[in-house]
Amino acid sequence: MLVDGKPECTATAVSRRWIISASHCFFEQAEPIADRRITFRVGALDMRRGTVVRPVPGRRVGSGVADMMLVKVDPMTVRVARLATAPARPGTVLRQSGWGATCTDDENRCQSPVLRQSTLRVLKPDDPRCEGYATADGSDFCLGKVVGIPAGGDSGGPVTTLGPRGTETLVGVFDASDRESVAGAGDVSRQLSWIRSVIRR
Repeated sequence: MLVDGKPECTATAVSRRWIISASHCFFEQAEPIADRRITFRVGALDMRRGTVVRPVPGRRVGSGVADMMLVKVDPMTVRVARLATAPARPGTVLRQSGWGATCTDDENRCQSPVLRQSTLRVLKPDDPRCEGYATADGSDFCLGKVVGIPAGGDSGGPVTTLGPRGTETLVGVFDASDRESVAGAGDVSRQLSWIRSVIRR
């Protein structure tokens, strides 16, 4: 996801016309970012080579309980994500993907042009490290670092299972990390009925 042509966040195609990302990516200083300022690059691991698609004006739908936003876009020719129907269990190893920052001092100057991945393990909601990353209602879950940690620009990116032969299932939408060892994500399975109802429109 780019704003005014500059990398801002990451997103996932959940149908040929709908993309899911983090709601906070669509606001600047609590004000909505105009659709005309937003573009997405899809279909390539190098964002400089992806196909540009634009939001359909006025067709953004945010979740009422999770940091998730669905955005209707121009038709895409991409493989869409398979959606999780059950939450990831504590101890499960997942992959987070995105085009986020590769430095910690000024994340705006070091957004990766190529897709990067972190490996994370689902933590129990009552793990002390999860304070602020997991919610009591289960709309978000908490992850601990195995290899790498997502950062600025990775927001909205997919958190997926590591399936056999490259199959993946979208279990979360990344929304925050401490840039060191802990991250949080919105739980796709708990938003599944909302996602399905929106993308049928």
